[in-house]
Amino acid sequence: MIWPNWLPLRKDLQELTPYGAPQVHAEAAMNTNENPYPPSPTLQAAIVQSVAEIAVTLNRYPDREAIKLREALAVYISQTSHINCRAENVWAANGSNEIIQSLFLAFFGRSAMGFIPSYSMHALIAKVVGTKWIDGERNADLTFNVDIAISDVSKYKPALTFITTPNNPTGDAISFKDISRLAEAVGAEGGLLIVDEAYAEFSPEKSATTLVRDNPHVVVIRTMSKAFAFAGARLGYLIADAAVVDAMKLVRLPYHLSAITQATALVALDHRAELLGNVTKLINARTALVTELGALGLTCLPSAANFILFSGFDRPAPRLWSQLLERGVLIRDVGLSSHLRVTVGNEAENKAFIAALTQLL
Repeated sequence: MIWPNWLPLRKDLQELTPYGAPQVHAEAAMNTNENPYPPSPTLQAAIVQSVAEIAVTLNRYPDREAIKLREALAVYISQTSHINCRAENVWAANGSNEIIQSLFLAFFGRSAMGFIPSYSMHALIAKVVGTKWIDGERNADLTFNVDIAISDVSKYKPALTFITTPNNPTGDAISFKDISRLAEAVGAEGGLLIVDEAYAEFSPEKSATTLVRDNPHVVVIRTMSKAFAFAGARLGYLIADAAVVDAMKLVRLPYHLSAITQATALVALDHRAELLGNVTKLINARTALVTELGALGLTCLPSAANFILFSGFDRPAPRLWSQLLERGVLIRDVGLSSHLRVTVGNEAENKAFIAALTQLL
């Protein structure tokens, strides 16, 4: 984009492009890793009731500390990770991206690093807040290599080291053993290890939340956008040592989490059995999609998330992406040569995707 001369935009921002997947109409929208199953009528009614109850107080600011929500999130993490997580170990914000931004604002004294390809917002937010970003390396097949990661940490000594597991866009999960080894290396250099677990509920791997008690430099980021099918509500959170949570309070905006967001997130947590019940359905659908893609002669990277990165097609990725969109199927071109990413959809979306691919290949 060419910016007007009168606009005093920072020079280091002028060549950046905004993050975001195309928001275009498609019969099968399978590009942003959303959960394809909307809230049930029962959950919708509970949300409406909760919003109605909170509406009479909207002339007042929300609970600045989001105590009830943080307590409920702590219960959820304690139950699923089998740890003793308390509200003092949880911080919530408007999606996990605000969590990431807050971490940079509080701790960007030195450089930050992640292992590419991974979630692009880590690097983008680093650049926006003025932090030097370092691209760490992965294996040639795009899988994570803990030995390379440890070597990079020792060499560059970043203040913040990011890993995403399961990783976006590749889908692979990092083993708990490798995360533990990397945590030790990061701690030795006086940095924080940020473990982005946006897709943790889809993975069989043990959560890094179990490392926090004995490793206060480990910070785990979670979201309700994926497994909880709550992307529109914008609720992300972190699990960390209480000192990290206290640091978040220094950089937060006043009353950053609305009363409506807090109330609806509490309803979703109360209905978590229903919402998380769709996780198994999506995992089974992921397995079926991998099989069908393989039958078409395509290669899928191993995925522990709700999406699949695939290759092996006979034309440039942007061209195949456009051809699928012409047939009503929207997937994601993540900028990796000869690869495309598809989100696991509902039954109709998955069928439409495979049918369109079958026509094209």
